[in-house]
Amino acid sequence: MKNLLYREDNSVVLSVFDVARYIVKKIEPIEIWKLQKLVYYCQAWSLVWLKRPIFNERIEAWSNGPVCPELHERIKNYYELDSNTPIWGDINASSDDRDVMDVVIRDYGDKPHIWLRELTHMEEPWKRARKDVPYMDKCNNEITNEMMATYYGSL
Repeated sequence: MKNLLYREDNSVVLSVFDVARYIVKKIEPIEIWKLQKLVYYCQAWSLVWLKRPIFNERIEAWSNGPVCPELHERIKNYYELDSNTPIWGDINASSDDRDVMDVVIRDYGDKPHIWLRELTHMEEPWKRARKDVPYMDKCNNEITNEMMATYYGSL
């Protein structure tokens, strides 16, 4: 059983695995690259709407778009995931967190992973984090919460 972290409002701080599990339970099966983009958008919109991150793990500007390395490490041997995939923990999401995830699933969940990748490549946080790194070159530069909050908050 994991040790839970709590926010000032007594809601549980989710892990990226909690967010991923929530998404997988709503959209299954789901390709791992699509899951990575949906997790990213959950983080981005939580920063805008709730003024706080939905999880604490780092997001990096990989050539395939935003990726959480910790999530990637756990799911890299899969192509698609479903709720029976044995890599998930518990979900203790607050109603605010669930609302963010549900809107992201509603607005982005029907899009193919290639479309989501191309969308993130057009957006400022990914481009800014990559700086001058060529398009297909390896990059582990962080897409910070500040980058996401500033960009998505301006839309």
